Amino acid sequence: MRPRFRLPLRAFVAIIGLLSTAAGGQAADRKPNFVFIYSDDHRWDAMGVVQKEQGKQARFPWFPSPNMDRLAAGGVRFRNAFVTLSLCAPSRAAFLTGRYNHANGITNNSKPFPSDAVTHATLLRAAGYKTAYVGKWHMGNQRGARPGFDYSASFISQGRYNDCPFEIDGKPTPTKGWVDVVSTDFAIGFIKENRDKPFSLVVGLKSVHGPRGGNNLPEHLRKLYANETTRPTPNCGVPAVFHQKDPKSDKFPLGLADNAVHLDYLRHVNGVDEQVGRLLDALDELKLTDDTVVVYASDNGYFLGEHNSGDKRALYDESLRIPFLVRYPRLFGKGKTVDEMVLNIDLAPTFLDLAGLPIPKEMQGASWKELAAGRKPAKWRGSFFAEYFKELGNVPTCYAIRTTTHKLVKYPGRPEWTEVFDLTADPYEIKNLATDVALREKLENELSKLKKAVNYFEPK
Repeated sequence: MRPRFRLPLRAFVAIIGLLSTAAGGQAADRKPNFVFIYSDDHRWDAMGVVQKEQGKQARFPWFPSPNMDRLAAGGVRFRNAFVTLSLCAPSRAAFLTGRYNHANGITNNSKPFPSDAVTHATLLRAAGYKTAYVGKWHMGNQRGARPGFDYSASFISQGRYNDCPFEIDGKPTPTKGWVDVVSTDFAIGFIKENRDKPFSLVVGLKSVHGPRGGNNLPEHLRKLYANETTRPTPNCGVPAVFHQKDPKSDKFPLGLADNAVHLDYLRHVNGVDEQVGRLLDALDELKLTDDTVVVYASDNGYFLGEHNSGDKRALYDESLRIPFLVRYPRLFGKGKTVDEMVLNIDLAPTFLDLAGLPIPKEMQGASWKELAAGRKPAKWRGSFFAEYFKELGNVPTCYAIRTTTHKLVKYPGRPEWTEVFDLTADPYEIKNLATDVALREKLENELSKLKKAVNYFEPK
């Protein structure tokens, strides 16, 4: 297995220290603060602003998310944001390191995050930022203070929705109340304590992850949308290529096609939305809004019955695509949308770029600073590589290239499962064009180049 990018950290600390000294620490040169909020399993279209935009194609056009919409109206909404591996811990590691998961070593949900990994937090911390991680960490059952952060108020693995035991800088601490409210309380406390210095805060919310509904929701959310119905999409009832029929019923799985399940899912999104609002309010009250980069995203997408699937893991767009909202009034403007493709591995290099720090060459993502500011870089990706390594469930190891218009998915050892989609004509990925020799060959060539560019290998 190839080595993970870890310690040249000392070298970067030295460089960053020199940059910080040169800056002189003057208030006028204060770097922006960072607040990165991400939830678990929040699909890209489960926001009011997207549902309104989709019109007749919307699955739940009645669904509101006032605070996410507020964030979008006050900043930039990236309409084509994706993860490179659709699974909780790997995506979280990609956000931190700016690297693909085959390269950073976190390829499933059971591995602890290495204490010596180089992340946006370690590099910002070396440059004088106060750094904190609050809420869901979800790197196996990893305990203790979160690596690379000055302060952490986090829980082990999935935790629980009510009265969740936390660890404060590694010290077990009981809490009372709904877990995402508790996490937000800790986050706001950190912001208040560090309002006079540059800080970088990551807030990991447990929602929208199951088990959902019932007592796992705050009481005021439990009966929302009782008379509403979600709409199916054309790919509901179209099984994934790797699905097999139940031998007893001779039917394919239905996935999460149940309306009641969808409503509980959306109620949890509203729980997340309320915490986003609380964090935005705190920044307003502390007069930190103009000086703070706020990013809202999710660790992966989610199936609600599409391709007869629930959960995530596969390389269809419902699983790869995530919400991605950014606000930084000093630079980015308001109410903008960007259609270029951005990835979870872009977060770390962008934070470093915005802080005026060098981006390590080992980081495989790219800074979207110029995109958010309304200036398209001379070179921006027209495609990206996605991967998945078999873990739980029936989704096999697979990898893909997704361009702005097409997708090719490969399943090692199962060439008959190869999928090719024209995303412009077939956004629901229903018609497999793998028999189109010319199109497939073109995508195969592009895929080979991308695999080489990202140094792809299948971990042992």
